[in-house]
Amino acid sequence: MQETQGVCVTAYGTNEFPAFFTEKSGCMVSCRVDTPEDCARLIEANTRLDLQTGLLIAVPIPKEHAASGSVIESAIQRAVAEAREKNITGSAETPFILSKVNELTGGASLKSNIALLMNNAQVGSKIAVCLAQLREHCNEG
Repeated sequence: MQETQGVCVTAYGTNEFPAFFTEKSGCMVSCRVDTPEDCARLIEANTRLDLQTGLLIAVPIPKEHAASGSVIESAIQRAVAEAREKNITGSAETPFILSKVNELTGGASLKSNIALLMNNAQVGSKIAVCLAQLREHCNEG
């Protein structure tokens, strides 16, 4: 969907779009970046080309924090089914599903989610530093 809107969808360190709680989703990406420097160059190229589109850099959850795909998928399916049964929709749906998945996984999904958030912040900050350095270097020349 993003690509049809002109958004470049790329994955960090993988050829496969990461799922929320696991490293793999089964969906291949057409663009891969492997370092914060690669990401910074991609962002800068998008800016300089004035494409007027965004970029999505999908960072997978660290392997050591990934939940078992089958356990998570089962919990998600059960939570979604319960939300439907209880007619939970709109802005209440996501919090309900996340809470239910956390309950069904005995807290494993929450731990995975926190690890994903921390990793995203870490990678994002490295990208920001590289982008600032790249732009500083470009402005000097």
